[in-house]
Amino acid sequence: MKKKESGYRWVVFGTALLAYFLIVSQRTAPGLITDQLMIDFNISASIIGLMSSIQFLAYAGFQIPAGLLSDRFGPNYFLIIGTLITGLGSLIYSLAPNEYVMIFSRFLVGTGDATIFVNLVLILNQWFKANEFVRLIGLISLVAGLGSLAATVPFSMWISFSGWRTTFLSIGIILVVTSYLLYTVLVSKPRKIFKSDSEGKKRSVSDRESVWAILRRMFSTRQAWAAFLCHFGLVGTYIGFIGSWGVPFGIHALGLSLSEASQLIMYGLFGAMIGGPFIGWVTSRVNSIKTIYTFIHIIVLISWIVLFLSGIKPPFFMVVVTLFVIGFGSGASSLTFAVVRESFPMKEVGVVTGFANMGGFLSAVILPIIFGYILDLFPKQSINIGYHYGFAIPILFSLMGLIGVLIIQEEKVKKNVLSTS
Repeated sequence: MKKKESGYRWVVFGTALLAYFLIVSQRTAPGLITDQLMIDFNISASIIGLMSSIQFLAYAGFQIPAGLLSDRFGPNYFLIIGTLITGLGSLIYSLAPNEYVMIFSRFLVGTGDATIFVNLVLILNQWFKANEFVRLIGLISLVAGLGSLAATVPFSMWISFSGWRTTFLSIGIILVVTSYLLYTVLVSKPRKIFKSDSEGKKRSVSDRESVWAILRRMFSTRQAWAAFLCHFGLVGTYIGFIGSWGVPFGIHALGLSLSEASQLIMYGLFGAMIGGPFIGWVTSRVNSIKTIYTFIHIIVLISWIVLFLSGIKPPFFMVVVTLFVIGFGSGASSLTFAVVRESFPMKEVGVVTGFANMGGFLSAVILPIIFGYILDLFPKQSINIGYHYGFAIPILFSLMGLIGVLIIQEEKVKKNVLSTS
């Protein structure tokens, strides 16, 4: 039996999605307790920004190594180890006695998280046919949105009921158990079911191209940089803001409670959940991925500009609409990986996927730090003015994303993308 024709592939996909769902929830959940951490540990907004950014710094820094290793040795064990490390990071976070241990724990979470998406893409390549790729990538975006959604009202209610330490401790335990489940589904069972497939994958080390040759070729490729910039402008601005300053913005600039501010963020997450599957469906029916993606980048850039121009206390309804649109654009970022999947040979998809994904999370590293420094320039009673000027940062980053989508060489992807319909 072949992997790409078996029903077992859906078990693999479902289990990997479960791990991805849990891990994505840990990207933005700490944003719910930003104010509480500042009080508990007596730390400034700049330290909170660093704490948020260190997770994404680890994520971004390990993207290319994760892609290289996964292309060379396969995605299974890296997905398992990444889930385990993320779980251990959450456990340490829940028990942290000071901000230094918390920073270390977020570094562990980011390191584990760095292995997840790249290997999820490679698992799709192993278990599913090419004409299923774009739609399944859209489904992954939906699950990412659900994971982020779980880290809003449900998590805030859980934290209110049992405290933030118990909540993160529980998630850490669940992730450790999930890593064992992944081992069973990805390694143990397939060894028995697909013996011929695993035997046929043995390759001579001498046939492998050197790492430096692969990296030189990637860094000199316009298409790879285009994908990097697309993700930098679209994903990083959304995650960087939602994951660190979205809830505090609702509280301090709009006068909302913690629960209400969490609900505000949900509108952006709904947009992301809708954007992924919808854009995947549209892409399979039109003849220009670049046109669609350019339109997405333009409307996201306009949305950040609208937030900036709306003043120090923007209307609630306008914030809801703009966050929904920004989230929708982030969900549509699956088009970045459609470009990568169809522009590069299979042996390089992992490393280029990692490079493109690194762009998004490098942006998510930088944005919270700069945003935090801007907020620290203003006294607490005028913090809403700080948020107003802070919105200039995602505007600049979104403009870089628009540049990225404009330099995509569509002739390299059009034929193959259309074949996925």
